[in-house]
Amino acid sequence: MKDALFHLDPIEGVGLQAQVREMLVSAILSRRLQPGEGVPSSRAMADQLSVSRNTVTLAYQALVADGYLESRDRSGYYVGIDAPVSGPATGPGDDARGGRDAASWERRFRRSFLELDRVHKPLNWREYDYPFVYGQADPSLFNHSDWRDCARQALGLRNFEAMAGDKGEADDPLLVDYIRARTLPRRGVMVTGEQILVTMGAQNALFLLAELLCADGVRVAIEDPCYPDFRNTLKMLGADIVPIPVDDHGMVVDERLKGVDVVFVTPSHQAPTTATMPLDRRRALLAAAEEYDFAIIEDDYDFEMGFLQKPAPALKSLDRSDRVIYVGSFSKSLFPGLRLGYVAAPEPVIAQARALRFLMLRHPPGHAQRTAAYFLALGHHDALINRLRNAFAERRAVMQEALDAAGLGDARAPQFGGASFWIEAPRTVDTAILAERLRGRGVLIEPGAPFFDGKGASRYMRIGYSAIVSQKIAAGIEIIREEIVRFD
Repeated sequence: MKDALFHLDPIEGVGLQAQVREMLVSAILSRRLQPGEGVPSSRAMADQLSVSRNTVTLAYQALVADGYLESRDRSGYYVGIDAPVSGPATGPGDDARGGRDAASWERRFRRSFLELDRVHKPLNWREYDYPFVYGQADPSLFNHSDWRDCARQALGLRNFEAMAGDKGEADDPLLVDYIRARTLPRRGVMVTGEQILVTMGAQNALFLLAELLCADGVRVAIEDPCYPDFRNTLKMLGADIVPIPVDDHGMVVDERLKGVDVVFVTPSHQAPTTATMPLDRRRALLAAAEEYDFAIIEDDYDFEMGFLQKPAPALKSLDRSDRVIYVGSFSKSLFPGLRLGYVAAPEPVIAQARALRFLMLRHPPGHAQRTAAYFLALGHHDALINRLRNAFAERRAVMQEALDAAGLGDARAPQFGGASFWIEAPRTVDTAILAERLRGRGVLIEPGAPFFDGKGASRYMRIGYSAIVSQKIAAGIEIIREEIVRFD
């Protein structure tokens, strides 16, 4: 065996035993290690990798249990005769790029998705001293042991069939029942289980609805500024986008909505300005929907973070003509990597969305659904929301004080709570340039330009406080102030 075959590249957050196992599985699947071929003894492998012998022994035993290795008495470990493989053997001299007539992929793409405006969130945001990023979770506020217990319960024999089976078009009944009986009633929304679809986060929900309702020249009214990923989806599908301005009360409701087919709105917590649509405007929007005959997609994200006052009733709770499709998510109240959301809508909409979802991904992973269902039903979710509200209330107050002291222009925060500020910097400031300068000083912000449909929005930015501790906020805001002064 070549020594180069066995080495570890440290992976943050992954145990050494798992890394040893991954290294050997990779070598076996790629057939760099052949069936029947011996592997170094646990002592020799431990010495080569600079890890404990017990770590290697446990990894070997796990691989024996899965059929990747076999143990031979007084002889050692060997690659299993029936070990899985993923393809033909490869070696250092193999040329995987093909011959001189290799395919040209660029000409085959119907459209490019690389140039779309989007909010970029660095994967290494935790390495920054002042991560004013929105939507990322603070692990110190999450009770990992509660989630682990629920995950173990979901993996138990009693739940295995429900978790591991192919559900086809169906969803986990425990999760659907919780959403129907507990989550939606808190927003005043009363529906049946047949009117709920579980999705891979709100993004997947919005994509499904756009595919069903907003393609090929359909006129869709969106907020300006708005959630950029939904606008990008509409552009991809060929919708006729009608940007509607946003004021201190959210989307403006007037005759510009006449002739549209669908309205997309974030009334409880406008993305990104944080404005809340008051009750009278919500009713005006519903009246316009009936008068002009359009449907409404309501994204009710972040409603759980109401620590200053109770959020206004969901638009769908006021709907009496079944025109509102409600989209919710657990990404902000649990953690974004979970990727679980839901749609509440009339049954014909859910039936079509369920059939479309089946073609895309069949259904969200069973283990994630069942684990989340237990976490919600056992009260862990409510306890987490309480911790988040208390922490965010403190951070919001600290950030408001720091922003006032720094004099950073017009800073808007949500009336009911939330997790971010929307800031209009001086006209001399380009926040895209500002963001680059700040990254060099350990500060992360979100430039505002991607949220706007047109140009001239470069002086806006969003700064969040969900992922930064209170003790660091003032120092980070002061660095932002210093860099803004440089534009004068």
